[in-house]
Amino acid sequence: MTIEQKLNDLGYTLPTPATPAASYVPVRQSGKLLFVSGQISQGPDGITKGCLGKDVDVAAGQKAAELCAINILAQVNTVVALSQIKAVQKLTVLVASTPDFNEQHLVANGASDLFIKLLGDTGKHARAAFGVASLPLGAAVEIDAIIEIE
Repeated sequence: MTIEQKLNDLGYTLPTPATPAASYVPVRQSGKLLFVSGQISQGPDGITKGCLGKDVDVAAGQKAAELCAINILAQVNTVVALSQIKAVQKLTVLVASTPDFNEQHLVANGASDLFIKLLGDTGKHARAAFGVASLPLGAAVEIDAIIEIE
C-alpha cells in the first residue's frame, strides 16, 4: 500500500504544497538528504491557530502536528516520489504555548505517530520539541524535517 493510500485510509489527502511565506525555499536537497523548511498547521479548513495551554488543548495540538507532517510530505513529493523516502531522520517541533505549558512532547507525538503509521520503522526519527511565544500566521504548531531519500 502506498503512502498516499495510507493517508487516504486515515482521512487525509496529500495537499498542494504551500508556497513560502517569506524569503526561503521549501525544500533544500544535499546529496541524499532533504531539508524541509518549517511547515505550519495548515489543512483544508485553514490554519490551526492558537496557543497550547491557553486556547488549544493537547488533542487539538496533536491534530495540528499531523497537519504539519502531511505538509512536510507534500513538500517532499515536489522533489521525489514518497516511495523514495529511506528514513525520516529528524523533526524539530515548535509549539506556540504559554510559559507554563510543558507537554510539547505530547503535541509532537501527533506528527511522530503519523510518520510511523505511514512509514513503519522508516518513519521513526530523532526529535526536538519545544515551546515558543508565537509562530508565523498565528499557527499553533510548526515542524521542519530532515528526510533521507534513496
